[in-house]
Amino acid sequence: MAKDLQVELEDRPGTLAQLGEALGRAGVNIEGFCAVPVEGKGRIHLLVEDASAARRALEGAGVRVVGERDVLVVDVVDQPGTLGSVARKLADAGVNIDWAYLATRTRLVLACSDLDRARSALS
Repeated sequence: MAKDLQVELEDRPGTLAQLGEALGRAGVNIEGFCAVPVEGKGRIHLLVEDASAARRALEGAGVRVVGERDVLVVDVVDQPGTLGSVARKLADAGVNIDWAYLATRTRLVLACSDLDRARSALS
């Protein structure tokens, strides 16, 4: 099962570098990434293969991990209409998308209300 870690950073120069360096030293690859400002902080979503190793590395570097969630990772084609098609299938199955972002190798990361139903709708 793919994992998304949510991390909160101070909104100042160097904090994203600290995150990247900590994961790099631990040999943890960032497979997907999304960063948005939230109330004066940086909220980062990280798709990683080994969530435990990533959490240890981040917390060891003083980076605050505020959440961990199972996510669905879907291979998609980079062309117009792809997001609409995926989202329509999920909507028709009654699955709500809580949030989404793109990952490496043209993959869509989805946090959904019902991962099993989402998997079925997309298979």
